Amino acid sequence: MTSRLLPGLLLTISPLGLLAASPASAAQPGTAAQQPPAPTTASAAPEDQSATSPESTIVVTGTRRTDRTIADSPVPIDVIGSEALASSGLGETNKILNNLVPSFNFPQPSIADGTDVIRPASLRGLAPDQTLVLVNGKRRHVSSLLNINGTVGRGSTAVDLNNIPGLAIDRIEVLRDGASSQYGSDAIAGVINVRLRKSPRGGKAQVSYGKYITQLEDVPQLLSLQDVGGTAVVSTTDSRVLVGNYGSDRKVRDGALLTLGANIGVPLAGGYLNVTGEFRDRDATNRAGFDVRPNYIRPTAAVDPRELSFNRLNFRLGDPKTRDVNLIANAAVPIGADGFEVYSFATFADRKGRSAANYRQQSSVNNRDFSTITPSTTPSNANFTALTPDGFLPEIASRYKDWAAALGVRGALAGWNVDLSGVYGHNQIDYRTENSLNTSYGTTSIRNFDSGGLRFNQFTANLDVSREFNAGFSKPLSVAFGAEYRRDNFKERPGQRESYAAGPLFIAPVATTAANCTTLGGVYATATGICSFPGRAAPFGAQGFPGIPDYARLSKSRSSKAAYVELDTDPLPGLTTTIAGRVEDYSDFGSTANGKVALRYEFIPAIAIRGSVSTGFRAPSLQQQYYTGFSTNFINGLPVDIVTFPVSSAVSSALGAKPLKPEKSTNVSAGLTLNPLRGLTVTADYFHIKLKDRIVLTENLGAFGSGTSAQNTAVQAILTANNLSGFGAARFFINGLDTTTSGLDAVGTYRWKWDGLGSWSLSAAYNRTKNRIDRRLNALGPLAQIPGLVLFGRVEGIRFEQGQPRDKVVLSADGNVGKFGVTARTTRFGRVISPGAAAPLINTTSVTDYGPDDLVLQPKWISDLELRYSVGPVQLAAGANNLFDVYPTRRPFGPRPTTVGGSYPIDAYYIPYSGFSPFGFNGRFLYGRVSIDF
Repeated sequence: MTSRLLPGLLLTISPLGLLAASPASAAQPGTAAQQPPAPTTASAAPEDQSATSPESTIVVTGTRRTDRTIADSPVPIDVIGSEALASSGLGETNKILNNLVPSFNFPQPSIADGTDVIRPASLRGLAPDQTLVLVNGKRRHVSSLLNINGTVGRGSTAVDLNNIPGLAIDRIEVLRDGASSQYGSDAIAGVINVRLRKSPRGGKAQVSYGKYITQLEDVPQLLSLQDVGGTAVVSTTDSRVLVGNYGSDRKVRDGALLTLGANIGVPLAGGYLNVTGEFRDRDATNRAGFDVRPNYIRPTAAVDPRELSFNRLNFRLGDPKTRDVNLIANAAVPIGADGFEVYSFATFADRKGRSAANYRQQSSVNNRDFSTITPSTTPSNANFTALTPDGFLPEIASRYKDWAAALGVRGALAGWNVDLSGVYGHNQIDYRTENSLNTSYGTTSIRNFDSGGLRFNQFTANLDVSREFNAGFSKPLSVAFGAEYRRDNFKERPGQRESYAAGPLFIAPVATTAANCTTLGGVYATATGICSFPGRAAPFGAQGFPGIPDYARLSKSRSSKAAYVELDTDPLPGLTTTIAGRVEDYSDFGSTANGKVALRYEFIPAIAIRGSVSTGFRAPSLQQQYYTGFSTNFINGLPVDIVTFPVSSAVSSALGAKPLKPEKSTNVSAGLTLNPLRGLTVTADYFHIKLKDRIVLTENLGAFGSGTSAQNTAVQAILTANNLSGFGAARFFINGLDTTTSGLDAVGTYRWKWDGLGSWSLSAAYNRTKNRIDRRLNALGPLAQIPGLVLFGRVEGIRFEQGQPRDKVVLSADGNVGKFGVTARTTRFGRVISPGAAAPLINTTSVTDYGPDDLVLQPKWISDLELRYSVGPVQLAAGANNLFDVYPTRRPFGPRPTTVGGSYPIDAYYIPYSGFSPFGFNGRFLYGRVSIDF
């Protein structure tokens, strides 16, 4: 496992540390050290413990003891068994966890560039990169993708759990408590430990197939446009759209998902080799509404006759098309005669994805041929010439590869358990932008672009040492210590020049003389001395996904060294204590020390209280420090080209950026555990997490919706001064917030077995989480003279505080009666606010008031059902996810109420659902599965 070292002061003052400091003290008569446990090879306990009780399920997350169970853990832990992971047709580990773990959130955004294919998840309402993911207790590398668009997890990197299929997993342990001092400085929200299968014999093969059979909610089918004399009619209530004839809500059959998988275990020289392979082929889904905007240019008020025959379902909103190949291997072999073993595990993932950007209309500036007008001519409808006859839908084709390999040796040495390991992980993403064009090249533009790629590599070496001593306590004293070395590397690979460059139809404004401006063919402004070229203002970069520019090429590395110590015992009957600490030194941020104390006291049998206090530290990722990239965001339905700069760039410095500092956290939790009846366990835990200097991505500075006209003008002036006048906005990372996250987790589980009625497990879980911004650290620097400018403003603030469900309830029942099995589950996702760009109507500069386009996503219940029948080794299953075909609240469209005035964003017509929906917006999924054990 990853490691931490207890600061010397903590070791000195701790009575447990005094007793443990000298191994000789444990060797006194009557206090002989206990023998270490045998290595976990083929003789290990049965893998599937999903049906066992919390009193007997051993956990390895949250402690380095070998006998700690869920029931006597001083910190809250969820254990998801392999059967629970298999009882779903969703095919993605993140989606399954979203329906099982109440504090886990996995929205499924669309039209969000790379985030469509690699979607981030969060724990306890914190950022995806504030949860540490382990595989077999070893740190898992994050994705190279930085989520920079308007989604939950904006500005963070995340581990892609979908690389590890459920068939390869023995179980998942979710530690819902700060654990920076035990596992990693970034384990602020908690730890997710994926334990791979290690069976030395037998296996399972399965095939599943399903698709969405659904009817969209509040999205009626467009039958035709209203036709008067061979011409479409403009709406009298909303002049932005054409009048349509509609039927009932649109019915859809799409998103077919085929999954083929097999797991097999074989003995290997007295140990085991367990291998899993999975192939997953998913078709795209589309939940877009109909785009009833006039598509063709209108030189006059007349509507183009082609509008009547144009395909109005021109957007794609939903899951991208993906094809995945995943391979997992897990092995261990005894060596020598001293109980040592060599172990290894490896993962490989290859994913091809294809998602869509926003549709570019025929009349769009992105589709204009600027070569037909002179540099000094102002573009108008009258002089418009289209590059493509009907517009185009850019597609983003991604090739994603991920692999990791671990090699280690563990065993008993001089009475100590010793584990020495090394893990290397690599993630890469390459992009192609297809069916697109670079408008600034006009008719000579190519249509398909290599848009560049990202790389992230991580090497981690660990030494973990542990031993138990009979120190006169109620239970032996477990002493663990170790060290860790880690090296990270992040790279950006530029795309081909045409994917990002400005072609001949874009000329930036220049400061010059009137005579020279005339020579250049521009328009001279005497008041400013600026020569502009309105007829050479073509957007540049590949439409939909601009390429990574050559000046963004980089390879940046850093290293860290850490050491930890952990002490765990029951000093008195019923009193459990864990004390841990860690020191860590980063090559770019210096040193930090973190500690943790966790207690559990069972004051009467079956009733206990527990709590913990811990500190944490998270250094900014290499991606947050160095990433440079372009993207096109649609704000209120209008395209805005945005550039993300590293904090060290001249533009970021001019906008007030400063070198990033690490985040620091304090985590306090307190809870109660009850075991009043055999098989019944109830836990309730309160948590309170304070974060200082939280790293966030700024607003899209300079874009409509991020500030006043004067503020945006000032930002645009800085972009122009840095030869970036073609971009509509800029953003960068800042230590922008001090925050508090607090909430409650409650879980109840009851397991029983009745003769004739089979075995059953009932569970109820509840989570309530509140994120609060305590302080905005608005260090404006050079922009301080602009009144009211906020780097992290209203939209991002609402996304942070209310962009995830305030509460979540999971009720489930799982049973087996003879050859029949059933799993029934219903999950209530609480209220979410999806912020719009428009400012509040009254207090227009408020960073907390709601605006007229902010959408309340109402609470929804999502129900799943699976039925199973087993005949010998063969099992047949059929089920439904989102059985009752529930959709999130539909975005309002058209004119706003007269008391508000104006109109809702135009994109609400054709993008009916918000990407903030915590359960997505795909509707009912029906599936069947056949599996065979051998």
